[in-house]
Amino acid sequence: MSLIDTLAGLPLVSPFIEFGFMRRALAGCLALSLGATPIGVFLMLRRMSLAGDAISHAILPGAAIGYLVAGLSLGAMTLGGLVAGIAVALAAGGVARNSVIKEDTSLATFYLMSLSAGVLIISMRGSNVDLLHVLFGSVLALDNDALLLLGSFASCSIVAITLGLRLIVLECCDPSHLSRISRLSPLAHYGFMVLVVINLIGGFHALGTLMAVGIMILPSAAARLWVDHIVPLILTAVLIAFTGSLCGLLLSYYINLPAGPAIVLTLGGLYLLSMAIGPLGPWWNRLRPRWHFER
Repeated sequence: MSLIDTLAGLPLVSPFIEFGFMRRALAGCLALSLGATPIGVFLMLRRMSLAGDAISHAILPGAAIGYLVAGLSLGAMTLGGLVAGIAVALAAGGVARNSVIKEDTSLATFYLMSLSAGVLIISMRGSNVDLLHVLFGSVLALDNDALLLLGSFASCSIVAITLGLRLIVLECCDPSHLSRISRLSPLAHYGFMVLVVINLIGGFHALGTLMAVGIMILPSAAARLWVDHIVPLILTAVLIAFTGSLCGLLLSYYINLPAGPAIVLTLGGLYLLSMAIGPLGPWWNRLRPRWHFER
């Protein structure tokens, strides 16, 4: 008996050996884990987790217009979502930097308008099936072109984070200090927002606009309950994201669940588990002995 035949008999491996769509879904989740999850770590550090959700909805009208022009075309929907997402991110950032409106409020206003416009466009010209495809994604329907797109976005994110890690960390932790010591502060801010947009577009093709931010934020929050240094935090978040994606795909296969919600719900379960047993979680903090000063 060959090694492949042996592996094919294992429940954890056999779906990915027998079915190409399962292998493509796993590869897409790996690309999102490597590209989108580290961006989610920085969103968490900037206390902008909900802003990521806002931007994920902001790409909807652009993707909807691309759908109206060319149907479920990967290129048209990606281009439309990219233009809409970058426009909203830059507009919200510009309003926040040049007015009394805070960034979260600015993003929320643009998010509400964008989400309403996107749903209205699809509902007027499309069907309920098309709307569900856009909102909830189709990770089991990823083709080679979609995988190439996800891999390209992940590669851009990895290179950008590697080259600009110090700038991004300073921008997340103390943007006012960065603006005083470097002229690259606007580049770090807007460049980071562009990375957020492109990774949310990648997540949009796999998980839809409603859950694309899940693979960004949930693994990051879970990893923060285990480690408190930036590089181990990123690596731990990537590992949790891929593990949760793998388990979610297996659940969807064996229990006949929608793959996208199964993945995000599994990531949520890993977050709750981290809260219970993570060394930086609330339970361990209560049990950890505290120092007392004595004269």
